[in-house]
Amino acid sequence: MLDSMAFVFILVAIALVFDFLNGFHDSANSISTVVSTRVLSPKYAVLWAAFFNFAAVFFVGTQVAHTVGKGIIHIDIVDNLVILSALGGAIVWNITTWYYGLPSSSSHALIGGLIGAGVTKAGTGTLVWSGIIKTSLFIIISPAVGMALGFFFMVLAMNLSRNSNMAKSDKIFRKLQLFSAAVYSMGHGMNDAQKTMGIIAMALFSKGLLGDTFHIPIWVVIICYTMISLGTMFGGWRIVKTMGTKITKLQPIGGFSAETAAACSIIGATMGGIPVSTTHTITGAIVGVGSTRRLSAVRWGVAGNIIWAWILTIPISAVISSVIYLAVNSFV
Repeated sequence: MLDSMAFVFILVAIALVFDFLNGFHDSANSISTVVSTRVLSPKYAVLWAAFFNFAAVFFVGTQVAHTVGKGIIHIDIVDNLVILSALGGAIVWNITTWYYGLPSSSSHALIGGLIGAGVTKAGTGTLVWSGIIKTSLFIIISPAVGMALGFFFMVLAMNLSRNSNMAKSDKIFRKLQLFSAAVYSMGHGMNDAQKTMGIIAMALFSKGLLGDTFHIPIWVVIICYTMISLGTMFGGWRIVKTMGTKITKLQPIGGFSAETAAACSIIGATMGGIPVSTTHTITGAIVGVGSTRRLSAVRWGVAGNIIWAWILTIPISAVISSVIYLAVNSFV
């Protein structure tokens, strides 16, 4: 059954479920700042974010999808069970962190799943260390860049509006935040939808359905952007409160600065083909914005819990996928 061609299409369906959950889980990242500043109601915020998630299809290629598809484990050892286990590990970790309201990374859960399943099948020799190291480094780099840019944009925005009264400044930045939320949501779609594209293309290539050259078919691109947008539309509400209010209190000027900072970082990484965590980046940006007031404005205990979830994501999802691989393999 696992080796059948029909099972490939079951894997594609499971991958799309992961893509939906990715949007569902990460929608909080896209809308938390714009909701917490009351620029948009939750209902309109998710529609706004979902639209721009999908709009990203027109602005970027598939560099990240290629990194996920052939830059984490060697593609020649990939089979249906490896992909099933990787998706299973990522989905279990996503649901767990969503339940506890932790903004962890769907991206790194998927990468951890690939590592766990690949090593269980073929040992550490199957790992593509260049891709893993690059991706792992950005667990540190992306929130650090987000934090620095968040601090920079917040200081810049405050200086540009220093001669404006509070009411006028608030009105301007409420309008600007619609733009920054749109660009951030587009960046989220650009990077995160491509991870599922890479997995689906991996499944198709392993069965010879893509010919001799690994590539991402256009129908895979469209359907992945569609699913992540639908997931965003339904929203991961448990995480909104953590992102929007528990780390630091945001005003429209802070929401604009955080979203702009995160968008710049994510879009830059996407152009470089690096699968980064939109969760990590927006969290770093929010911390950077909060620290412009004073360091005590950031609730470091909450931030610390989030960081632990980041650190544990790849190893735990790898262990889960390894267990799934061993369990399924023993019964098949």
